Amino acid sequence: MEKNKPLILVVNDDGISSKGIRFLVELMCDLGEVYVVAPQSNRSGLSHAMTLNKEISVQQIKKNEFTCSGTPVDCVKLAFNKILPRKPDLCVSGINHGSNHSINGLYSGTLHAAMEATIHGVSSISLSHLSYEENTSFDPFGMIIKKISHDVIQNRLPAGVTLNINIPDIPYDHIRGVKLCNQGKGFWEETFELKNHTATHNNYLITGKFNDDKTDVSTDSWALHNNFISLVPVGLNTTSLNVFPDLKYLENDFT
Repeated sequence: MEKNKPLILVVNDDGISSKGIRFLVELMCDLGEVYVVAPQSNRSGLSHAMTLNKEISVQQIKKNEFTCSGTPVDCVKLAFNKILPRKPDLCVSGINHGSNHSINGLYSGTLHAAMEATIHGVSSISLSHLSYEENTSFDPFGMIIKKISHDVIQNRLPAGVTLNINIPDIPYDHIRGVKLCNQGKGFWEETFELKNHTATHNNYLITGKFNDDKTDVSTDSWALHNNFISLVPVGLNTTSLNVFPDLKYLENDFT
């Protein structure tokens, strides 16, 4: 390994064969030495889940590339503790097929894999494209992704912050710019379809429609709806300091 070359960890939740991660690996090879640790198959929607009380299989498939039987967070933990030659200069997670803006980030294995690297003190980026189509072309967005990644390597993100990037599902020449945003408000209107019924079991398939507020110009929801790439700095500290005055009534001094 070249000592002066940045070391970059690439992870995802769509699996090692996903088009998004293959494109991202190619981009990152222009910026530094790349290690890839990714799930063997699609592990979307696992948030910060990790495997406990069960063995995890790791397989090296080529130089600097490994698959893991566990979750996206497992991949990062194993990378830091068993695979990488040193702490990386950057972790990039994705490119995810589908949205991780607004509250979708709470469920996202893509974002939380990057957040796990942030816990270890590494500047980390989560990348998602709003299209769920496997044949989506990421090529036009390559230069923007490389520029942001290069700038983060050079300047580092603030401690405890992960950069959550979402790209709208529109042609590149319709993109108006890159916008720093707040996380938007949204919710899933879910449907639980009964697929099988027995005397003791009901089997459901969960589907749904995502609804979000696109009127607040400070949010990622507005930015994506108005043809901007959204950048949301996501913090590890989830304490809601603004509600402390409202909750003082819960305190009780036993001394």
